[in-house]
This record gives sequence, C-alpha cells and structure tokens, in this order.
Amino acid sequence: MKQKTETRKESLQQSIRQMMGHTDLPEDVFLSAIEDALRVIASRHYGPEAKVSIDIQLDREEITCHVPKRVVNIMQDFSTEIPIEEAKKIKPDVEIGDTIEVEINPEEFGRIQAQLGRQILLGKLREAERELIYKEFEGREGEVVVGYLQRYTGQDAIIDLERTDVLRTEALLPASQIPPPHRYNRGDSIRCLILEVKDTMTGEQLIVSRTHPDLITMLCEQEVPEVYDGQVRVMAVARDPGYRAKVAVTATEDGIDAVGTCVGVRGARVQTMVRELKNEKIDFLDWDEDAREFIKNALKPAKIRRVELNEDDMSANVIVAEDQLSLAIGRRGQNARLAAKLTGWHIDIKSEAENPVSLDTLFKEDDDEIDETEDAVSEDDETNVEVDEEVSDDVEIETTSEDTNDAETVDESVSGV
Repeated sequence: MKQKTETRKESLQQSIRQMMGHTDLPEDVFLSAIEDALRVIASRHYGPEAKVSIDIQLDREEITCHVPKRVVNIMQDFSTEIPIEEAKKIKPDVEIGDTIEVEINPEEFGRIQAQLGRQILLGKLREAERELIYKEFEGREGEVVVGYLQRYTGQDAIIDLERTDVLRTEALLPASQIPPPHRYNRGDSIRCLILEVKDTMTGEQLIVSRTHPDLITMLCEQEVPEVYDGQVRVMAVARDPGYRAKVAVTATEDGIDAVGTCVGVRGARVQTMVRELKNEKIDFLDWDEDAREFIKNALKPAKIRRVELNEDDMSANVIVAEDQLSLAIGRRGQNARLAAKLTGWHIDIKSEAENPVSLDTLFKEDDDEIDETEDAVSEDDETNVEVDEEVSDDVEIETTSEDTNDAETVDESVSGV
C-alpha cells in the first residue's frame, strides 16, 4: 500500500513538472495556481467550510494537504470527523471533541476530482499568463515587436513573439492588417506594430499590424540613428501598403540633408526598410512649411509648373506640362493619392491645355514676386538715387567746360574773319 501511495505521489509530481515545462510562468505564480486548484477540489470533497491547508515543496518534491477534523467516539461524517483511535495515532494526547489537522493524500480525491483539479489548474495558469502579458504590454501601443509566423487561422495570422521579460506569447495579425500582396510562410521573421492590447480572457490579447503608417516611422527610428536622436524628424507618412509609401522628413539641425540621411550611402538604409516591408517602395522627400512647395515635393518625380491653393476647402489645383501629367497622377492614381494623404490637401492635377494661364493668374503671380522682393528693390532704388545725383553733377560740370571752350573757339574764329 505504501509503495502504491508513493507511486501515485510520484505520478502527481511528474505531472506538475510536465506542466511547468510547458509554461514560462515564474515558480511562485505556478505554485499559487496549484494551491488554488487543490483547495477547490478539497473543498468539493470535504465541504466548502473545510479550511484546507496545502504545502508544496518542489525542491523535496513533496505536496502535503491538511484538513481540520473533529475527534469523535463514533465517526459519522468522514469529511469532518475522525475516530478517537485514529486520532491518537496522530496525536497521542488528543481527546474527544478536539480538532486536529489530518494529512490527506491528493490522490484520495478520486478520478473525477482529479480531472476537475487539472481543468482548474490549467484555467488558473491561463489566467496568470494573460495577466502577466497584459501588465508587460500595457501602454506599449505603437511599439515594434519581432516575431515569427506560427500558423494561419483562416485569413488571420498568429505571430509567436520572441522571448520577452516575462514569457513567450502570441499575437494576432488580422487579415485587414496584412498588406494585400503579401503571403508569409511559417517561421518567417516579421516586425509588427502593436496596435491594441486587450485585457480579456477570451481571444488574443495583442493585436499587431503590418499596414499602419507608424510602422515606417518606427523602422526609421531603428534604422536611421539621426531619426532616433532627433536630428531628423519624420513629419508625415502616407502608405499604399505593400506597394508604395511616401515619407516627409525634415532636419532639426543645420547642415543635415534629411532625405540623404534616411536613404543612406548608396541607399543602404532605405533598402533595409524595403526588404523588411517585402519590397514596398519608399520615397523620402523634404517637408516644407509652405503648402505649395510641400505639394510640389509630394508629387515628385513629376515636375510641377504651378500650384493654386484654395484654403477654404483645403484644395489645390496643380498645373503640369502635358508630358508630366501621367507621371504626376501615377499608376492608377497612386502618386496623386499618396500626395493627398501626405499633405492633407485635396489635389486636382491638370495639364496646361486643360487649365490655360489667364492674365489674372499671371498678374497675381507677378504681384507675389514683387511683394517678396519689395524690400530688396526699395533698398536698391535708394542707392541708385544717390549714385544718379553724383553722376548728374559730374556730367553737368563736364558739359559746361566743353561748352565754354567751344564758345571761345568760335569767338576767335569770328574775330579772325
């Protein structure tokens, strides 16, 4: 009998060790879950009022449970009473009416209670894991995490994140957050943006994205030290996920080429981001406070003749040469669409033939140019006036001298005659 009990106890300990091998929970959390499970099934066996105490010593591989029982002469309730003869074996000086702690074997709970305890333990472990995951990722929306594609659930992908400070976990990459042309293979390394962290007991807690514009911003911070240090700032991002993106950048310090810095030597930095995004083309351009210049930059590589703004409805009328129209609009309108997203203006692109230049437009542009150079011109006028006065004086003197000489010559000639 003793050997059978030891075998059962060893089997229980092996089961616990196996469970611990399948989770990265801290030992104290795991032990607390075991105690809660054993306490629940003990209360089912001995009654809800029974104050069951549980002691687990994994280093000695011992699990002991004690339940308080009242000493009686004739036992009528096994769960709450113990006969005096059995009680004296535990405590020789015990008397009828006393309450003693009686050690019980968890294997005595029976098969049904054991299955119930296992379910409770697994539930407690899942609850503990979800709580730790939520605490670790709470407030980290917008960060980039690295994981590996584990499997597909329908059109959604399950990402196995790399080991974190607490444990490994899974994240959900919904089909709506996967770029349309992309199809990942199991084991592929994927960088994702944390979109949402849920405190829930059902479903995935972490929702990640591969289509969000902020993913490019975070990739710029990781791949371009100047962006991470704040010397270059990403001002706006517009994406057609999986195909093309436009990124407006500006330098916060003099002497730094923002676009060149992000592109890198021979395009090394931008190529790293392009490979991470599965060959999604990335265009870096200069951000400008002037909306006209910003729109011109956003529509590159097309060459823009002029931009007419209507600030009331945030619309821009862009005029290009006939041979630049298709380039400005882009394939399926992609270039114009991304430029509109990037600048925040509704852009209407027309050729010069569709929108000829009017006299009012020319005069307005001339007036703008005059206003911009008015101060410089006024200063030049003042200088020219002073110079003209000096020159006029000199000319007057020289003319008078020549006239005098000529007069004398004529007088002499006349007198000689």
